[in-house]
Amino acid sequence: MDDDFNMSMRKFLKQVGVTSQKAIEDAVRDAGTSGKNYAVKAVITIEELGMTHTVDGQIKGQD
Repeated sequence: MDDDFNMSMRKFLKQVGVTSQKAIEDAVRDAGTSGKNYAVKAVITIEELGMTHTVDGQIKGQD
């Protein structure tokens, strides 16, 4: 793949990571629960390519 593709993909993934972390932190703080584990799912879709990628995981809430 070329450099422009790689740079645009990295920029998108960085935006996903930064904005998602902020949203998750806010939601956990607003929920007021401590030490609880949360099931999390991230879905990235490129409709034009018919591609969907899902990542499942766990996030441990703040103590």
